[in-house]
Amino acid sequence: MKLTTRGQYATRALLDLALHQDDEPVLLRDIANRQQFSQQYLEHLITPLIAAGIMTSTRGRNGGVSLGRLPEDIGLDEVIHLLEGSVELVQCVGNPGVCHRSHLCAVRDVWDELRKAIDGVLQSITLRDLVERQKNKDQTAK
Repeated sequence: MKLTTRGQYATRALLDLALHQDDEPVLLRDIANRQQFSQQYLEHLITPLIAAGIMTSTRGRNGGVSLGRLPEDIGLDEVIHLLEGSVELVQCVGNPGVCHRSHLCAVRDVWDELRKAIDGVLQSITLRDLVERQKNKDQTAK
């Protein structure tokens, strides 16, 4: 499995937002500049995040984006599944019917165990955890 830029950039954008959101919405332009990717691409990524309630958008003079929930209530698994779909290394794990050998295949069992391990890691990490990790890295870099 390889994460696309959709999952990578959305996660980085949420982390940036969590680090820079005080009581004011954050401009997409500022997030895109800090994270060094295009604002146009970021605008495309936030649509499903807003629809899922992970982010909110405010229009107008003091507009921008904000977190829709507390960072500790936003799981990395939710973000990745929303933007990337299910975490499957091979098609037969999510859809055993594509292969007539699925029920007999020990290798498929290993791929399924790996999927479960990846899901477990993603489920165990919240946006709050990422904020703390980033703050620790920032301290170490000083």
